[in-house]
Amino acid sequence: MSRHDFTGIEPDISVSIGWDRPLNSFFVQVLRPHPHLDGEDDTIVWHGTEPGELKSASDAIAIASRWARLPADLGRILETDRLKTLGAKDGPAQIAAKRRLFGD
Repeated sequence: MSRHDFTGIEPDISVSIGWDRPLNSFFVQVLRPHPHLDGEDDTIVWHGTEPGELKSASDAIAIASRWARLPADLGRILETDRLKTLGAKDGPAQIAAKRRLFGD
């Protein structure tokens, strides 16, 4: 899994984008501090939580770019992150968790 964090365009917004190999999906999280719970975050956006949901880096970048200024080479970085995991396989714990969460 990779994760790259960016400061949002709006105050107190944080944006994370990366590759989740077990889900075979890129992901985007947009968070801000929770208005009533100190030290907790409020999730504004979270995509890439289902297997294969965001298949390309450009899909993830399109979502994240609404919330943060992203580097021009981010697509290349994310694709490199994905390629580095091509030989990796799920271990027993990942297989069991995926069965429980998503079925067979």
